[in-house]
Amino acid sequence: MIDRNQEPFIRIRGLHKRIGWQEILRGIDLDVWRGETLCIIGPSGEGKTVTMKHVIGLMQPDAGTVQVDGIQVNGLRERELAPVRQRVSMLFQNAALFDSLTVERNVAFPLLEAGVRDKKEIKDRVREALEVVGLDKHGDKLPVNLSGGMRKRAGIARAIVTRAQCILYDEPTSSLDPVVSDVIDTVILRLQERHGITSLVVTHDMKSLFKIADRIAMLKDGLLLFLGTKEELRASENPVVQDFINGRAEVDF
Repeated sequence: MIDRNQEPFIRIRGLHKRIGWQEILRGIDLDVWRGETLCIIGPSGEGKTVTMKHVIGLMQPDAGTVQVDGIQVNGLRERELAPVRQRVSMLFQNAALFDSLTVERNVAFPLLEAGVRDKKEIKDRVREALEVVGLDKHGDKLPVNLSGGMRKRAGIARAIVTRAQCILYDEPTSSLDPVVSDVIDTVILRLQERHGITSLVVTHDMKSLFKIADRIAMLKDGLLLFLGTKEELRASENPVVQDFINGRAEVDF
């Protein structure tokens, strides 16, 4: 349930980032409320994933601040990021599973990294995470024996096994067919509804966007072009917004 009576779970202020000669972000202000699913959209190369990586400390800003559950992330050393990464997990585009480990061992990996040694606790938490994503009957399989959608779901199970409060999704439905994409969307909604998980989702999938998003942020030219609900996005009179969500391009051959 979205709670706007507390401080935002994620608070970004004045975020600037340059990579080489290119200024990717030019002063982003963005809040993500506890229990909310906020989707970030925009053309490729506009800084969507870059913004997300700042939240978990994989990138450091040139200017500005990023706070997660009251902790300022920017400026922290790698070992100091542990409390943040206990609260926030990230699902990368390819799910980043270890090919040589079974699904169960992949999902258990973050617990072992966190120092959990009780075998029964690990087994119970892995089973619980796999049940949430509907993979409880596939724990003994290797990633090579899973479909693309199943690998994404295994990645989600690994993200939630630590009981993180927030999951960052980088293109969770990319390269998936519409039916499998809908399964991933349903899992994201289930995590929000049943477990109160906060989600920050980078996506180009408009069908997915209109199913899962509570609010949408659109980036363009390193700035926040739009921030609002699905209804406000559909009603926007900005031609750049309308062209993007409707897949229109002006091409002069």
